[in-house]
Amino acid sequence: MSDAVKTAQPSVTEAEWEAWRAYVRAHRALERALGDRLQADAGISNPDYSVLLALWLESEHRLRANEIARRIGWEKSRLSHQLSRLEDRGLIRREDCELDLRGKWIVITHAGRRAVLRAMRDHTRALREYFFDLLTDDERATLTAISQRVLERITPDEAADRSML
Repeated sequence: MSDAVKTAQPSVTEAEWEAWRAYVRAHRALERALGDRLQADAGISNPDYSVLLALWLESEHRLRANEIARRIGWEKSRLSHQLSRLEDRGLIRREDCELDLRGKWIVITHAGRRAVLRAMRDHTRALREYFFDLLTDDERATLTAISQRVLERITPDEAADRSML
């Protein structure tokens, strides 16, 4: 490798790698633990919860698929498969959209509402137990600031959008 190529590549220090690895391990472990709790308590997965929560938080409990995808940061194909699974289980239904005859509303059903409410109670407890109780107010503020800066660097339009989950 030429000296020009070597110097053009930014280096990462051992301390930075250690911080990165710790972050990735913690994130994966937290996602797994939260997913296990959701499954045990409400019988739904993390992806189920993400979609149902987006619908629950909307005042009319319905959204267009593209809006759900935007709010939870998913690709259209992933959401489409997830919506089919949720619909098969009776947690959502699709309704014609009066605004666009080609489009459909995704609506949370009564069963979906019950599932998301059961999940929300334990999910909140799990977030507190596994995450928030471990942070001081200053650490939480620092984490928020760091996360916001990362989002602004990667996705400036999404960083300002507080409607994303």
